Amino acid sequence: MRAVLEIGGTHVTAALVDPLRTRVSRRVRRPLDAWGNAEHILGTVVRCAGELQVPAGQVWGAAVPGPFDHEKGIARFKGVGKFEDLYGIDVRSVLIDGVRPRPADVVFLNDAHAFTLGEWCAGAAAGHRRCVGITLGSGVGSAFLADGVVRRAGPGVPPEGRVDLLRWSGAPLEHSVSRRAILARYGSRRGSRHGGHDVDVRDIAVRAREGEKWAGQVLDEALAALGTVIAPYVRDFGASAVVVGGAMALSWDLVGPAIGAGLGDTPVRPRPGTLGADAALIGAAVYVDADGRRAVRRSPGRGHT
Repeated sequence: MRAVLEIGGTHVTAALVDPLRTRVSRRVRRPLDAWGNAEHILGTVVRCAGELQVPAGQVWGAAVPGPFDHEKGIARFKGVGKFEDLYGIDVRSVLIDGVRPRPADVVFLNDAHAFTLGEWCAGAAAGHRRCVGITLGSGVGSAFLADGVVRRAGPGVPPEGRVDLLRWSGAPLEHSVSRRAILARYGSRRGSRHGGHDVDVRDIAVRAREGEKWAGQVLDEALAALGTVIAPYVRDFGASAVVVGGAMALSWDLVGPAIGAGLGDTPVRPRPGTLGADAALIGAAVYVDADGRRAVRRSPGRGHT
């Protein structure tokens, strides 16, 4: 069994995972305020991990969104609207010193990498040698996997393996494809039914299903842009699967067709992840083998994925 953490913008989950059977056997989930102060955020994570009651001396895996120095375990959140108070903090040391029973080490990986690895091991990308994983939430996460190894360079791989660094209409992709971009676009048309502080992407999806043309147009434009931008990379990478996760993927009846339209004649159709919240947990567990070493190799000269 491997002990793992998955830290998101609204929650933290600690779990025990069997990486061989790719099965989550026990979990503790707690709400997390990503806009709180560092003491509150890290205190919540430490308490959640401690509730799992893992024997001392274990190596934990932790799936964490960027910007984060996953090699050193240091937070680099700045200008992304979450976890800002953690900037510069050695999260690895906080967890090792704070979690009881005490871990031997904590190994970090990007949450989109963990999602894609989990889906490759036991979900929607199982059986595919090359796959692309996309997570849609507050931003756009991505992973390009070849035989279980995250690639950060090479044919068909965007800079650093990051789709969010690509551009659309002269601006970074996340200016069009992200929670904040979609909400801003939707609210840009003034009217009694548009905008509002309580509107989220899921509400826009509901309105699109109910026939509101503006809601459908906003979602279609954003997600088709994503498909168009990644299409040449999917082709050049030789991916046979594109797996999508994150909060927006829950509205797959709207998300899937829009991304598929953007992919055009690319011979791969997007598919939703099948493991739900377990994907990142399983991916984090598989990332660390029984001896605390990486299960996924480091790409040559690139550091940890």
